[in-house]
Amino acid sequence: MLAGVALDAVFADPRSGVHPVAVFGRAAAAVEHRLYGKARGPGVAHVGVCVGSVTLLGVAAERLTRRRPAARAALTAAATWAVLGGTTLAREGAFMAGALESGDLAAARARLPHLCGRDPSGLSTGELARATVESIAENTSDAVVAPLAWGAVAGVPGLLAYRAINTLDAMVGHRSERYEKFGWAAARLDDVANYIPARVTGALACVLAPLVGGSPREAATVLRKDGRRHPSPNSGRCEAAFAGALGVRLGGRNDYGGRVEHRPELGDGRRPEVGDIARSVRLARAVNLASAGLAVASAWALHAWRRRRR
Repeated sequence: MLAGVALDAVFADPRSGVHPVAVFGRAAAAVEHRLYGKARGPGVAHVGVCVGSVTLLGVAAERLTRRRPAARAALTAAATWAVLGGTTLAREGAFMAGALESGDLAAARARLPHLCGRDPSGLSTGELARATVESIAENTSDAVVAPLAWGAVAGVPGLLAYRAINTLDAMVGHRSERYEKFGWAAARLDDVANYIPARVTGALACVLAPLVGGSPREAATVLRKDGRRHPSPNSGRCEAAFAGALGVRLGGRNDYGGRVEHRPELGDGRRPEVGDIARSVRLARAVNLASAGLAVASAWALHAWRRRRR
């Protein structure tokens, strides 16, 4: 797992078309084309086929390498690299910060869809900064903490299953006329899979707040007070903790291509500025490193416990 984290830090994600997650996405879209229906049943079947397939693939790969430690280590490293997105997330944040600092709103608006689904066409510099900080906070859990947590608990099958669940949520788990019912299973399963990782992310962000000039106590206060106000049971924990650690106020009006949502405000500070993007990236990287250490320690402890039971 540590080797996989190192590979992500060095190589990040390849071109999207050849990335394993992109390959899975195309396969999931093909399955959706065959199973789609405006009901929950077809959506449950879609999730079962897609998540079940990659989970079984992970189980088979682990069994094939059961008696070959070097092959198992290489397999786990490759799977960890494939499901992580922390380095790419940090690079996207750095690009947004650079574009906004130079006043290139066109470049920043064109790049925002790499981070979130909001309509960037009318966003000001401050709103682009807010969208970036919120996306970095939320995706720190989705792209790093959660996959490592599931890898620690369930090995390669856990790594692959989590990334499949999270990818399906991004593809079909949102509220729209097409996916209101079909995407229900993907969205609910993603909520379950991220429940503990999101809270670990929030706790780590509070502990590491001094690295960005924040106070752990103030960050924890915001997390406790505002974390549950977000419509997502998980994203709010991450965003509230980051808001408290950075001393900013997140939330507000979000336009998703004609569908407008008014999110509750999280935190008591000022509105995010361009300089807060780099601070959020620094905090995210620290959380990523800490979560990698926790995941490896947890995997080691679980392995020792299982050996004692045998």
